[in-house]
Amino acid sequence: MGHAGAAAAAVRYLRSAPVPGPVEALPRPDLRCVGEDERAPVDQAVFRSVLGNFATGVTVITAPATADEGSPAGFACQSFSSLSLDPPLVCFLVGRTSTTWPRIARAGVFCVNVLGAGQGELCRSFAVSGADKFAGVTYDSAPVSGSPRLTGAAAWIDCTVHAVHTGGDHLIVVGRVDALGVVEPGDPLIFHRGRFARLQGS
Repeated sequence: MGHAGAAAAAVRYLRSAPVPGPVEALPRPDLRCVGEDERAPVDQAVFRSVLGNFATGVTVITAPATADEGSPAGFACQSFSSLSLDPPLVCFLVGRTSTTWPRIARAGVFCVNVLGAGQGELCRSFAVSGADKFAGVTYDSAPVSGSPRLTGAAAWIDCTVHAVHTGGDHLIVVGRVDALGVVEPGDPLIFHRGRFARLQGS
């Protein structure tokens, strides 16, 4: 199944599933984005280095445990953005080889935890693959989805998966916002040029 076919299948499933309902995890694809006889237009190391100059906030995307999973799911995510005011939509990007995404897809819901300036270590713990990411982490449940809201996060956004689109070696996951709030107003955790940073003067 090609990228367009995978995206269409995901949207068809989302439209036919009960609300809230699980989102079918897309099959793991061949991640080659150029043909055997094509050259990639830019070197990947250069691409990563240049794009690293764009500072981002840092979030942890979480989802509740499902009947098939005994524990909640979560991963650190820089690629998060607001998308639409009416209806209220946000989006995040996740690698198509992610082992956490299928668990979020099966849950059909997620919570975006916006990390504060002092939560760099928490971010690192959720960036490790294969570990028990919630070990020693305190949280409560988001009001609509039941997804983990991490203690100390600056803000949270509780969502239902609205659509899934393909974008090269990543998926673009659109969430419809069901509830949100600010918990610990203050400086955000920022990622810039491969490391955490703070706002100047803070």
